[in-house]
Amino acid sequence: MPLSNTQYDEIIREYNALQLQNQHEVEARVKEVYDKDSRLKAIDDAIASCSLFQAKKLLSGDSEALAELRVMLDRYKKERLDILEELGYSEQYLEPSYQCPDCKDTGYIGNERCHCFKQRAIDLVYTQSNIRSILKEENFEHFSYDYYSKTEYNPTTNLSSFETTQHAVKDCRAFIRLFDSEFSNLFFYGDTGVGKTFLSNCIAKELLDTGHSVIYFTAFQLFEIFEKNTFHRKSDEDIVAAHQNIFECDLLIIDDLGTEMPNSFTTSQLFLCINERILRKKSTIISTNLSLNQVAETYSERIFSRISSSYHIIKLFGDDIRIQKKLH
Repeated sequence: MPLSNTQYDEIIREYNALQLQNQHEVEARVKEVYDKDSRLKAIDDAIASCSLFQAKKLLSGDSEALAELRVMLDRYKKERLDILEELGYSEQYLEPSYQCPDCKDTGYIGNERCHCFKQRAIDLVYTQSNIRSILKEENFEHFSYDYYSKTEYNPTTNLSSFETTQHAVKDCRAFIRLFDSEFSNLFFYGDTGVGKTFLSNCIAKELLDTGHSVIYFTAFQLFEIFEKNTFHRKSDEDIVAAHQNIFECDLLIIDDLGTEMPNSFTTSQLFLCINERILRKKSTIISTNLSLNQVAETYSERIFSRISSSYHIIKLFGDDIRIQKKLH
């Protein structure tokens, strides 16, 4: 996902610090084993000396130098390993303990960003929006059906609030399970406090944990970025990067659609966002307190048409869970 120069530099500084920490840890361990048996330092010095000597012979045209070096190194390494084992250490004790063995804590495998770099980019975005602390509480592990009535029914579906939510959770889990193989979008609507945002966050947690890029915005935050990118993009590289991420992240969550001040600008930008992500086959989750008719009236039939044809629409209903929690 795109990063501003500031964000990129911050991640690279983290890798540099990590590499320096690895170096210091190895140096401390080497000193520790040297202090316990001076033969280890003598062997390491001999390895360095013979490597230099044989390299000079190789450059002078001695074709046997490389083979001789391999024999000598094998002998020294065996002696070294025997001493370490006598002292109770494994050979790996003197190797760096990489957080990511794939890229050796550099962030790159060849010219490609490592999966750990991509995750750091995601974490940086979410640290800034404080979503990580929210997802510690709002996830499937903490989801409860206790707040959904088994006696309150939707006359259209003849399903209770409890049954409706069971179906919704099943749909959410299918969305996660098929995320990499089937393009889909979700549209949650219903009254305040029935679990729309909670379910969105449950999905976000699962996908973030599997290395996907997930970005959460309230509708107000989303349109604020669109506005700044349109009118002030030259003055803030973070805004430019955030705008790019809206279209390129694996999953975009737009929460509380309708709480912003709708106007011609927000309507046009919402259509652009929805349509562009559909064309790119990038999944989106939208939640709103508005009814479907209100969505059509507020944002135009054209937007409603995109949503109705390209989103799995899920209605939740019941008593406000926040109020129920306070009463209990």
